[in-house]
Amino acid sequence: MRAALMQLRAGRMDFVLSRCATRTLVLGILFLHALPAELVAAPKAVVLQIDGAIGPAVADYVVRELRGISQVDARLVVLRMNTPGGLDTSMREIIRAILSSPLPVAAYVAPSGARAASAGTYITYASAIAAMAPGTNLGAATPIQLGGTPRLPGGAPQPKDKEKGSGGDTSASEPADTETRKAINDAVAYIRGLAELNGRNADWAAEAVRTAVSLPASEALKLNVIDVMADDVPDLLRKIDGRSVKVAGKPQALATAGLEIVAAAPDWRTELLAVITDPNVAFILLLIGTYGLIFEFLNPGAVAPGLIGAISLLVALYALNLLPINYAGAALVLLGIGLMVAEAHIGSFGIIGVGGIAAFVIGAIMMFPSGAPGFALSLSVVAGTTVLTAALFLLVLTMLLRSRRRPVVTGKEGLLGLEGEAVTWDGEEGRVRVHGEIWRARAQRPLQPGARVKVVNRDGLVLVVEPA
Repeated sequence: MRAALMQLRAGRMDFVLSRCATRTLVLGILFLHALPAELVAAPKAVVLQIDGAIGPAVADYVVRELRGISQVDARLVVLRMNTPGGLDTSMREIIRAILSSPLPVAAYVAPSGARAASAGTYITYASAIAAMAPGTNLGAATPIQLGGTPRLPGGAPQPKDKEKGSGGDTSASEPADTETRKAINDAVAYIRGLAELNGRNADWAAEAVRTAVSLPASEALKLNVIDVMADDVPDLLRKIDGRSVKVAGKPQALATAGLEIVAAAPDWRTELLAVITDPNVAFILLLIGTYGLIFEFLNPGAVAPGLIGAISLLVALYALNLLPINYAGAALVLLGIGLMVAEAHIGSFGIIGVGGIAAFVIGAIMMFPSGAPGFALSLSVVAGTTVLTAALFLLVLTMLLRSRRRPVVTGKEGLLGLEGEAVTWDGEEGRVRVHGEIWRARAQRPLQPGARVKVVNRDGLVLVVEPA
């Protein structure tokens, strides 16, 4: 009887626990449905802004964001571009990140009045979706070989003999220079591969490289250079919804309608990298570092100039390593500084110093050849640093000339012409007091103690005197 009661109680307990678990599950589901929509992660379209020249800072920003965006809540990445072009190496880093991204990437040239010239054209062709706002343009993708590194300028002069038509005719006159021809042919093959990857007009892409042509948004849409025209990002998301694209080599259908738009702004690291990779800033840091170390070597123990100079020089070298520079120009800048420092020590009355200023100016102009917008050295910076360097040189030269005119007050020459008094004397030798000090002395004739004498020479520690 007792056993039966215990089984009955156990059964009732299991029934109660089962009902409690069911109620808890139902309450949990109702609670989740009652949560505000803001707390539930909505699918997002992440917008990255490329505004200005494409360089190491922009490449670092785009690559890091593409690698760090979560696939859980992001469905699309939009590269909102307004760029005049940039560096070939930075462009290729961005394109590699786009092609390997697990998320579809849409290149969107906006707002109205913006452009995607040169490097921006390549990035547009590499993206799964190519879009432009009304009143924008793209093209002018001819590479320019400067300082051993290809640059992609915002525009290039059109050759006298343009290609005929928009087909893949390569019979147009090509540059006679082998190096330039190799760079252009490589760029043509590269952009053709990107065009074929996403099913876009490869012939016009080749023409944009060979003859630096450009297209407005409406023409680009007609020629299948881009996929869609959109007024803004929400309009872009509506128009590309349901399209089939290739993402990392695999077909994927886009579901972009109603995506939450989230802008990912550049962080402090990108801003800092953008500042130090500015050629003007890098050049000034190079000068500060060089002058700081020179001052520290000439005045050991000053500490501050050496510390500031070493930090500035290391930061400048890091920036110059990322930028395409002409090493002959950099060598001339350093040679010019060295000649001006030598002038301060040798004292050639300006001959070496003038040569140093000339080498400095020529090197500064050659160091960052113009070609890529945003990566050329400003002439005002060249003029300002030249004037400052020349003023420093003239100051050193003036101090040198003044020191030459001053009477010598130390060493052997400092004693010549001084007058003193004979203290003791015996024959042709004795002791004299000159400038408060007792010296051994000799003269050609005997002198009386207390007689005034004048120093005419010094032989080691013996003064040669004569009656004053």
